[in-house]
Amino acid sequence: MTEKIHKVLSDSKAARWTALGLVAFLMFCGYFVTDVMAPLKGLLEGQLHWNSVDYGVFTSAYGWFNVFLLMLIFGGIILDKMGVRFTGLMAAAIMFIGVCIKYWAISTHALDGQVWKVIVWDVNAQVLMAGLGYAIFGVGIEIAGITVSKTIVKWFMGKEMALAMGLEMAVARIGTGLALGTALPIANSFNNVSKPVLFGVVMVIIGLISFIVYTFMDRKLEASITAVGIQNNVVEEEEESFKISDIFSILGNKGWWLIALLCLLFYSAVFPFLKYAADLMVQKFDINPNLAGAIPSMLPFGTIILTPLFGNLYDRKGKGASIMILGSLILVMVHLLFAIPFFNSWLFAIVLTIILGIGFALVPSAMWPSVPKIIPENQLGTAYALIFWVQNIGLMGVPALIGWILNTYCITGTRVINGITLTTYNYTLPMLTFASFGVLAVVLAFMLKREDAKKGYGLELPNIKK
Repeated sequence: MTEKIHKVLSDSKAARWTALGLVAFLMFCGYFVTDVMAPLKGLLEGQLHWNSVDYGVFTSAYGWFNVFLLMLIFGGIILDKMGVRFTGLMAAAIMFIGVCIKYWAISTHALDGQVWKVIVWDVNAQVLMAGLGYAIFGVGIEIAGITVSKTIVKWFMGKEMALAMGLEMAVARIGTGLALGTALPIANSFNNVSKPVLFGVVMVIIGLISFIVYTFMDRKLEASITAVGIQNNVVEEEEESFKISDIFSILGNKGWWLIALLCLLFYSAVFPFLKYAADLMVQKFDINPNLAGAIPSMLPFGTIILTPLFGNLYDRKGKGASIMILGSLILVMVHLLFAIPFFNSWLFAIVLTIILGIGFALVPSAMWPSVPKIIPENQLGTAYALIFWVQNIGLMGVPALIGWILNTYCITGTRVINGITLTTYNYTLPMLTFASFGVLAVVLAFMLKREDAKKGYGLELPNIKK
């Protein structure tokens, strides 16, 4: 009698962790490009004559197409219809196109001095084209993000799912930390603000190659699932395919809304903060611009250990909603302390950044693995896409808001650094703005815990099934 096979490829630890490494590397490359301009605000003002409004408009461009053209929602539907291989390759290709346009806009002299009228506004042509490239890139990286999330569910459901998501986020944030720590030294060594973006172009190409390698593993996984079903005489029930009407089912789920809004507020207080953090270090803590990116880079590097650690805790012990509450409270505390004017020691900045890193690790480590407990798997890609769409409203609007606040209310004068005249700012009001987002995130986290108690989603229960 022939022995029956009882394992699929995802049952192999080596296979599923290798698959995770390949898709996480794509996100690592993408996150480098996402934040590579963050430490360059001063150089953009000095070399390209941007101001804080220009920088805010450029940074907000990340969400233009995702929010207004609903590209993320379309991406989620494509993911549920076409699968992770097609969608991931499409997303990586869009990332590459976007970063190339962004690099061209920053490096060319063809746009020097040009002002274009957009509807009723006069816009710096270079800012607009760089923003266009960033907006296209934003479509690619966000669709890649939901694809990787669904990929992890595919390989780790019933296993170490939160740990895997935590490790993926940790690897991706190494890219953020690398960008924050190296972008300015690279730009200064070449005496050109565009060179760090060129490094990003190369990294996206390598990330695309990594995902191509993953597609072969994905094919083997699906083949092994089919083979196990045949050899064990199991007739799989065909999973109900995604329907457009499922969007309304997702939008009618209160638990989904609480996670989506928590995501919006939490990330609005973190990622836009990172866009301005290096400038904050220079302006408030009087840190050398060449070293200013090193302190914010501690935040993503700190999550490398903490996010998987907290994810593993969620896998084994549960308490997902409680973890989100604690992380949101940390966020509020840190931003309020950053806002206090007389706390201006660089040591204080380092301590606050490390504490913020703990909060930054806590919330995502529990938030993303909680979504599959609320939403059916055949709707998961679209559910993640809708959450990312809501998140992108903040990623688009908040940087522009902070740039406007700085330019309108916070200018304190000018100073000369390395022969370049730079505007000086008081960051108290922007930090209070970030803290207010954190307060609202705390409220939503408590509401989510109460909703879980009512509906029995299992957010407080372990992920690993024994």
